[in-house]
Amino acid sequence: MAVVARALLRLLGWRVEVVLPPGPRGVIIFYPHTSNWDFVIGYLAKTAAGLEAQFLGKHTIFRWPLGGLLRRMGGIPVDRRAPAGIIAALKRRFAEEPRFWLALAPEGTRRYTDHWKSGFYRLAVEARVPLGLGFADWRTRVIGVTEYVDLSGDEARDLARIRAFYADKVARHPAQASAIRLRPPGAAVGSGPPAV
Repeated sequence: MAVVARALLRLLGWRVEVVLPPGPRGVIIFYPHTSNWDFVIGYLAKTAAGLEAQFLGKHTIFRWPLGGLLRRMGGIPVDRRAPAGIIAALKRRFAEEPRFWLALAPEGTRRYTDHWKSGFYRLAVEARVPLGLGFADWRTRVIGVTEYVDLSGDEARDLARIRAFYADKVARHPAQASAIRLRPPGAAVGSGPPAV
């Protein structure tokens, strides 16, 4: 399967750069995510590199006829209308499973938002696992995971480091790439200026 994935990526003009994870458990974020093609290219890159990572997806895409296939691909359905308990359930998996890497898009959507969802950050800090920085750079046609960070819990410092890493990565639809900041507690969705 890895050979086929590598061939398809070459055919599509993409190059994969992956540094394998530093341990058995962790979170990988994927940014920018502005197109359905990001998932296709991302899954091919994951397969080509032999990266064992599961991913979160809207529960509605896990229905027949795709549900079984998505689960076999590593998908974990999440009902975003009932988010309570997701972090706790994922923390239990980190504590109980000998190997568990979770990949997700912190934007939570392909459209522009003025902040990222904070779940990835809370999960990595509370489970004390490294954070992999995954990307698809449509300008250079390079996709991968090339850096892992141990979050300090100092949100401003951690996000500055993450923002610096992604500064030169270009989305398929650049105007839809969300601001790299977490929503301040108690702030209304969409409030505040975009971060640069």
